[in-house]
Formats: sequence, structure tokens, C-alpha cells
Amino acid sequence: MKNPRLLPLWLFPLDSPLKKISSTEEKIANLLPPIRAHQYKLTRGYARFALSKFLEINALEIPLDALPGKAPKLDKNLGYISFSHCKDALLIAWSSAKVGVDLERRDRKLAASQLANRFFTDEELKRLKPLESSKLNSKVLENWVLKEALIKWQRGKISKDFTHWSINQESSIASHEKLDYKVNVSIRHYQNWLIGIACSDLVKNNQIVIYTNYN
Repeated sequence: MKNPRLLPLWLFPLDSPLKKISSTEEKIANLLPPIRAHQYKLTRGYARFALSKFLEINALEIPLDALPGKAPKLDKNLGYISFSHCKDALLIAWSSAKVGVDLERRDRKLAASQLANRFFTDEELKRLKPLESSKLNSKVLENWVLKEALIKWQRGKISKDFTHWSINQESSIASHEKLDYKVNVSIRHYQNWLIGIACSDLVKNNQIVIYTNYN
């Protein structure tokens, strides 16, 4: 394994050629509708491809457990993995600590005020109130991406947990008001994308590295 203190992120275009997946994954994909099957194959194939280089294990021997609709897992104490995708890219993250990530286009337009009023805490709304429309859209999108990452870190559900997460921008720590979770968060602006990261061992000890070399 390469440096376990790293938190590597891999970005792949959605139109990338498919990589090898396990026979079990092939059988699962065959049961899915065509568009979902392609997404399933792409995600699992590139997760295996990326991890095989980082963990120095044959791609098809990576103990990846990633059923459709379920949070992906790595067995044999090989760390934690998280997936996300937007309309043109796939994001894969690995960490030795529990991790969740979310990916979105930086130019995505939102109904920012309505979303914030519905899903954000009073303290978060107070920080957003002075912002003009363009900056408001950007800040709401950042907050949204971080909360999606937190839901994945938690292995929770948007409908149940989204409104319970509060993000302190100054400390880069998020808190869940019901479950007493406190998690480090980080936002990355990278080329055309916005990346939200939630990881219990993120700020002090991990170095975030983004890979876009697909060879």
C-alpha cells in the first residue's frame, strides 16, 4: 500500500471505456436497466482500477462489496471507499478512516434561497443572508455538496438526516444534532467540479491528493 496517510481522490470522465469487474458484479449488472447497468459497471470497474494501483492488489482481487443502492465497503480491513458522480465525471475516494464524498459541477444552478430555507440550519442561513445571488448560489452549492458527503460518511439518508447536519465553516467541522457526530469536512474547487469531503481523520493527518491520470 502507498502512504496510508493520504486521502486520494480519483476523477474519471463518464465516457471513459469500461474496466474489468468481477463475475458477481457482471451478474448484478445484467439485472439492471441499461443506463443504470452502465453506471454500475463504470463505478465498480474504476474503483477496482484505482484501488489496484494504490493498494497494490490485482483489480479483481480487491474485496469490494458495492451492491446497487448500498454504501460501498472494503473487506479485509483495507480502509474505506466512497463514490459520487455528476453529469460528466465519476469521483472515487479512499481513506484509512471512514470517508464520504460528493461531486458536483461548479456551474450548476440551484433554487438557492428555497433550498437553503428548507434544508439549512438557522445559523447557516444567518451566514448566507448578506450574499448576492451569484455568491449565494455558490455557497449553497458548497454547503449542499458537503452535506451530501456527510450523509455518505454517516451511511444515512437524505430524507432523514440532511437537516440535522450543521457545518461550521470556520472550524471545518460538521455536527449532527441528533446523533452527536462531529466530523471534519473539506471543500475542493477543482477545474469544473466541486468536491465535498467528510472524513473523521481529514484535516490534521491526511493529505488530499486528486488523480486524473487514467492510464
